[in-house]
Amino acid sequence: MNGDDHALIHMERLSKIYDLGEVHVHALRSINLEVNTGEMVAIRGPSGSGKSTLMNILGCLDRPTSGSYWLNGQDVSRMSPDQLAGIRNRTIGFVFQGYNLLPRTTALENVELPLLYSGHSSRHSRQLARETLESLGLGDRIYHLPHQLSGGQQQRVAISRALVTNPRMILADEPTGNLDTLTSLDVMSVFQQLNADGITIVLITHELDIASYAHRVVVLTDGRVIRDQSNVPRDARADRTRLAAEVGEVPDEAD
Repeated sequence: MNGDDHALIHMERLSKIYDLGEVHVHALRSINLEVNTGEMVAIRGPSGSGKSTLMNILGCLDRPTSGSYWLNGQDVSRMSPDQLAGIRNRTIGFVFQGYNLLPRTTALENVELPLLYSGHSSRHSRQLARETLESLGLGDRIYHLPHQLSGGQQQRVAISRALVTNPRMILADEPTGNLDTLTSLDVMSVFQQLNADGITIVLITHELDIASYAHRVVVLTDGRVIRDQSNVPRDARADRTRLAAEVGEVPDEAD
């Protein structure tokens, strides 16, 4: 198998088994999945469905027990940890439920860290970080510490950090899990805009309403893909505006 020229992600008969001594846990069972460049795909399922295991393999944080995984034209199924780290740094931007921001570090410093780790100069890193934060409406928050920011603002900082290295794909793990409904819609509108700009988005979620903002929904149960279907996505910005009007709140794009 040489991968698909058009697919950013190509998984074929991919399985993951955890050996716990006398017990073998089949976390993923013969997964076939393809995601094309520029898609926005939600992977949904209940706890124990295999979402976290699939996310770790998609993000090159773990390797499958069997089957193949091609990412951006490269077979990453059997790469060494160092090779996987290189792929992650070049190809994937991560956004997590808990933000994962350094608590005593400003928004600007949090965003520039991946560039500094990659060997960029301090001046270049700071400029790119500033521009990325400004593009997400955080130009007046760049020197704030995480505890001085709302949950939505912290998640925008996290998205900025994921974007600053210019990845092919953003892998978002339950990115609205800690947010209220209005702020969740703010974050989903950001992802929809990034996707409209050409960035591939893979969203891991257990929330049916959050999955409805993607163009495609893949449903996992017991480690298997039981449904993979196209979706007409709802407009997160429009939903945010409508809900804010219903509760009497004026939308604040910085929140």
